[in-house]
Amino acid sequence: MDKLIMYLQHPLVLRALIVGVLIAFCSSLLGVTLVLKRFSFIGDGLSHVAFGGIAIASVCNLSNRMLIVLPVTVISAILLLRTGKSAKIKGDAAIAMISVAALAFGYLLMNLTSSSSNLSGDVCSTLFGSTSILTLTRWEVILCAVLSAATLLIFLLFYHKFFAVTFDEDFAKASGIKADRYNLLIAVIIAVIIVLAMNLVGSLLISALVIFPALSAMRLFRTFRSVTICSAVLSVTGALSGILLSILAGTPVGSTIVAVDAVLFGICFLAGKIRGIN
Repeated sequence: MDKLIMYLQHPLVLRALIVGVLIAFCSSLLGVTLVLKRFSFIGDGLSHVAFGGIAIASVCNLSNRMLIVLPVTVISAILLLRTGKSAKIKGDAAIAMISVAALAFGYLLMNLTSSSSNLSGDVCSTLFGSTSILTLTRWEVILCAVLSAATLLIFLLFYHKFFAVTFDEDFAKASGIKADRYNLLIAVIIAVIIVLAMNLVGSLLISALVIFPALSAMRLFRTFRSVTICSAVLSVTGALSGILLSILAGTPVGSTIVAVDAVLFGICFLAGKIRGIN
């Protein structure tokens, strides 16, 4: 406990906790929608695209990688949504095609252009997260807070539209709701969340941050609102616990957070069995 109190007195640790909570909270909001629409792997696909964007930013020697990564990931989310509706290329095939290509080209670019003496370590940190979450600048924390606030505002403003599109897209269209527009908005928000979460858990573990809390909440509740609220609580709890445990134990931040989320899922699964919900 004394060691934990000592660490919490450092501004860098507090910044990491703030950013971790914000990212986890935003990830949980649309995680339920993605799971119910059976489009869970979009997070995994876009995370690979973000890895490719990081490689491009490294080639361009940009100090602020967000200038490349965010636009590339958002554009890919739009293309992914459009391509997934094609009769020739279905949604799952489109995700696999874009994600694998982005991952391959990203690693290829890093190998061809990197001057780092520890390329394998850099790639591993990007894929699985690193201690960079503990070296966040004030500007990065502010940017994360602004984007998180925008995500929450959009979710609250269009909550009923997202609800309708999630459960019955055909009925939503018949009711006059422009489902394609809201699907596009969901994809763009997920792309922003993916970019924010890169420093927290790495590109390969982001989908777990989006999916685990939603699946855990579904083991306990049945209504959309209750599942969303429970998912947010579980996601924030997992992020806080994971960051603190990683600091105390010296383990990788991203892997620790996902491990905590997996444990929470097991607890919720057992609780749901006891309550007779599962």
